[in-house]
Amino acid sequence: MSDSIIKNKSFLFAIRVAKLYKFLLENKKEYILSKQLIRSGTAIGVPVREAQNAESNADFIHKLGIAQKENDETIYWLELLFETGYLEEKEFISIQKDAVELLKMIRSAILTSKNKSK
Repeated sequence: MSDSIIKNKSFLFAIRVAKLYKFLLENKKEYILSKQLIRSGTAIGVPVREAQNAESNADFIHKLGIAQKENDETIYWLELLFETGYLEEKEFISIQKDAVELLKMIRSAILTSKNKSK
């Protein structure tokens, strides 16, 4: 795994999600969906970091698989926040683009690791 790219991108994404969470609480008075968003959006980077210390290739793939699931869940919450009117289209497109890009990077790292182990 490219140490810096996915690690840094997931960390920066978590910061962005935390700021969006704060915005949703303060400006939109939204307390339920935003809690789900911050939980999953900030959880992506944890297994990414754990993968750096994986005990085996299988463990590495497993950790990134967890990150992938959290990432996909985050996209779900973003879509729900948009469709329910809590996010404007411009805000949604910007953060959703980052989430999808991060998801593609994680999936690519998983596929590369799976191919190496064959």
